[in-house]
Amino acid sequence: MQQDNETLLSHFLLKGLTDTEELRPLLFIIFLLVYIVALGGNLGLESLTVIDSRLHTPMYFLANLSLLDAAYISNTVPQVLAHLLAPVPTMFYSACLTQIFFLHFLASWECFLLTAMAYDRYAATCQPLHYLVLMGRQTQIGLGPISCLLALTNALTHTILAALLKFCGPHFITHFFCDLRPLLKLSCSGTRANELALFFSFVVALVPCVLVVISYIHVMAAVLRIRSAQGRRKAFSTRGAHITMIYIFCLTSVVCYIFPSSAYSGLRDRVLAVLYVVLMPMLNPIIYSRRYKEVKRALSKAVGKKVPPRYQSR
Repeated sequence: MQQDNETLLSHFLLKGLTDTEELRPLLFIIFLLVYIVALGGNLGLESLTVIDSRLHTPMYFLANLSLLDAAYISNTVPQVLAHLLAPVPTMFYSACLTQIFFLHFLASWECFLLTAMAYDRYAATCQPLHYLVLMGRQTQIGLGPISCLLALTNALTHTILAALLKFCGPHFITHFFCDLRPLLKLSCSGTRANELALFFSFVVALVPCVLVVISYIHVMAAVLRIRSAQGRRKAFSTRGAHITMIYIFCLTSVVCYIFPSSAYSGLRDRVLAVLYVVLMPMLNPIIYSRRYKEVKRALSKAVGKKVPPRYQSR
């Protein structure tokens, strides 16, 4: 009987965002608007980096970040929108594994990218005379493939281990997308390898977080040494965007994966997942485009407006 159940497994049932039918149309409208804003903002920011060569500098990493956020939110939200309209949210087994792969691949890559941005801010603030050496072309070329390879290794490990799991029923995932921790609770086979892989990923993710904290301790110390109050405010405002994004991303994602699957809480993890899977990709282009004067200058140039003097390069 167990073998039959394993063979017949073709799809999972998902709990979705809410059990209240009356809330589904409202949530559909909200998530659709968030998706449109996130996709438009990230693709618009990506277009600006292509149009304006001054945004190609390693100081920003905006092109990679924008593409990652557009892909990251597209991995879950279209499926969530479809499930809000469906009477019974279901997901094919193969689609579940695909979503797990891209979730861990894109999240890991973004984590490494945010770390590279923190290193860039450290080099620009604390080592300005050596900036072109520290963030030279060789460094730029190396950061992309290395971070991508690490993220790919992490995603493949989790996906392959998830594909080896056996499910005997029920096939009900208490989440609004296919994630590893609720999936492990459904398995009737051993999940020790999966748990170890998740713990290893958590430990590895701590390394970028520690590096970011160390770099920003040095950055803040350098900013506090600026004598001009206006200069300090300007420095804090430009770095504050990056700090805010890292704080939200690291805190929510780490809290979700620090506990074992046996301690999985559907409601808590769904709320946290909305923050780092849905809201962060929407907020990134808004915050970065508001903070960086070069982005505002490029936007004004793209729409044919006269660039205000305060945004012009000196």
